[in-house]
Amino acid sequence: MNQKLKHDCYIPRKNSIILSILLSAVLPMILLTGCTHTAEPVSQVGFYLDTVVQITLYNTDGDSESCIKNIQECFTMIDDYEHLFSVTIEGSDIWNINHSGGRGVVVSDDTASLLQTALYYSDLSGGRVDLTVLPLGRLWNFGSGTNPHVPDGDAIQEALSHIDYHAVKLDGNVVTLTDPYASIDLGFIAKGYIADRLKEYLISQGVENACISLGGNLVTIGSKPDQTPYRIGIQKPFADEGETITAIEVTDKSVVSSGIYERYFYEGNTLYHHLLNTQTGYPEDNDIAGVTIIASASVDADALSTTCYFLGLDEGMTLIESLDNTEALFITKDLHMHPSSGFPIP
Repeated sequence: MNQKLKHDCYIPRKNSIILSILLSAVLPMILLTGCTHTAEPVSQVGFYLDTVVQITLYNTDGDSESCIKNIQECFTMIDDYEHLFSVTIEGSDIWNINHSGGRGVVVSDDTASLLQTALYYSDLSGGRVDLTVLPLGRLWNFGSGTNPHVPDGDAIQEALSHIDYHAVKLDGNVVTLTDPYASIDLGFIAKGYIADRLKEYLISQGVENACISLGGNLVTIGSKPDQTPYRIGIQKPFADEGETITAIEVTDKSVVSSGIYERYFYEGNTLYHHLLNTQTGYPEDNDIAGVTIIASASVDADALSTTCYFLGLDEGMTLIESLDNTEALFITKDLHMHPSSGFPIP
């Protein structure tokens, strides 16, 4: 079911958005010389967290300057959080932990809170999602602008020996790695945490209608000004950017998608994707192409989209059905859609 209908926004591949296309799509909304309609959207785009960020506010009071100020403050917040959670920015909290040699590191309240949540989901998944996966991720090297390849088997086994979320000890704001060769990567959850903080800030500024997109993480504030829900297109796995498999309508919810179509390469005739099995060291081999989660908090939707991918259709669906105010759409490799009982498939 390919959707060519108009969407308010769609959930793209998290790391493969073409910036120039998005910029050309939103430039008409960035002409901020004045608002002549009471619900004219004000939107700006930036590049943070290795992805395209787009923030759109519906200017219901005609004050475009206030909209611009709020959006710019959001970009400042994203930059600040990136300098806390990045594994590559020297001096970030996570960089300091990973280079501590096993010594205790004092971190910010935000980092401590995010680590606590990451540990919870690592435990919930039985380690299939693990915040200490970085040694393995470095081997596979799926980052943007890189040339990934299948690593040496002995190197994979060495990396696996240092993946264990139990090695992360959190005592208040002090973080200690009991394995000095372990390394933390919060990529499976950090964007969701940041998106929640942006939503909190905008609401504190009186914003009632807005849409925040951090790559594959989408957060809506309220509904559209005419009281109708946001219409969101869900990316069709492995299709052209912007081609959707279905569309959903949500109000004041977070929607996050994860899948094997986000970052991958071929070696020979085999596809290797970035969702790595923490037991084998190789990409997870199951029948799932992608998972979309709807939840109240983006941090939960972010973590659950990855967790449910690793759990697979049956176990993942059981988990989702046990959670309040949480829905999921599993897309199998044959492109069949498997919604949870309350997922809003049209």
